[in-house]
Amino acid sequence: MQQYTITIHGGAGTILKEDMTPELETGYKQGLEDALNAGFSLLEKGGSALEAVLAATRSLEDCILFNAGRGSVFANDGSQEMDASIMDGKTLMAGAVAAVRHIRNPVELAYTVMTKSQHVLLIGKGAEDFAALHGIRTEPDEYFFSPFRYEQWKKMQGTNEAALDHNVKLVDKKFGTVGAAACDRYGNIAAATSTGGMTNKQWGRVGDSSIIGAGTYANNKTCAISCTGHGEMFIRAVTAYDVSCLMEYKDLSLQEAMEVVVHDKLMKIDGEGGMVGVDAKGNAAMVFNSEGMYRGIRSSSGISDTKIYK
Repeated sequence: MQQYTITIHGGAGTILKEDMTPELETGYKQGLEDALNAGFSLLEKGGSALEAVLAATRSLEDCILFNAGRGSVFANDGSQEMDASIMDGKTLMAGAVAAVRHIRNPVELAYTVMTKSQHVLLIGKGAEDFAALHGIRTEPDEYFFSPFRYEQWKKMQGTNEAALDHNVKLVDKKFGTVGAAACDRYGNIAAATSTGGMTNKQWGRVGDSSIIGAGTYANNKTCAISCTGHGEMFIRAVTAYDVSCLMEYKDLSLQEAMEVVVHDKLMKIDGEGGMVGVDAKGNAAMVFNSEGMYRGIRSSSGISDTKIYK
C-alpha cells in the first residue's frame, strides 16, 4: 500500500485577511474541512481516487460560500448556469457539463456523462435532459439563492461587464471555482472541477472548468490537476494538460511543472489564479499566483491542513 492523498481548492484571487470577518473565515475553513473529510474518508476505506474527488467536490458544491452548485453566481439574465468536469487518470475517461441550470451537483452529472454515455461534454438543455433521464437531483431557484450573490449581481445589472466571483469591483478579483485532485492507495489518480462561472456573464459563456485539459486533467503516468482562475487564460494555455506535458516530456516533478505553468506561462498572458494537483506516488502541490487561494490537503502520511491566504 502506498501513500494516498487528496488536495482541494475553493477558488483563488484577491483574498485578503483584512477583508475577511472572523465568522466568514471560520465558515470557509469549515467548508474546506468538510470537503477533505468527505474525500479522505473514502480513501481511508480503500475507495478510489475517482470516488474521493467526486465526494469532495460535491461537498464544496453544497456549501453556499463557494461559487459552485448551491453558491453559484447570477448570470446576466438572473439565472445560475454551472459547469463541471471529472477525469479518471487510470482509464483517461472523462465527463463534463456546461451551462446547466437547477442541477444540485453538476459534478455528479459530469460523472454520469462519463460513466453512462459515450460522450465527454454535454451542454445546456441536452445535458439537463440527460440528467432527468438518469435521475440526477435538481433543485428550484430558491435553493441556489444567496443574498450575497444577488447583491453582487444587482450591482452589475445594466452593464456589459462580467465580474470574477466575489467582488464586482473588477480591480479586486476572485475566481470562484471548486475542485479536487486525489491519489488512492493503489496509485490511481483523478481530478474534478466545478463552477458557477462569472457574475453577470452573457451569451452562454463557458470557462475552463468544463474543458478537459484546461481546467481538469488526470493521467496516471503524470498527474491529476484541478484549476481555478480567469478561465479564458486557462483555456488558451491548456493549463492542466501543460503540467502533465512538462512532467512527461521534460521529466519535471509535479511541484516544478506546476510552478512553471502558474508562475511563468500563465503570467505571460495575464492569467491569474492557481491549481491543486497530485501525482501517482501521492505527492501533492497547491500553487497560485494570486493573493490567496482557498485550499486544503490531507494525506496518509499525516499531513492535514487548510489555508486561505498567501
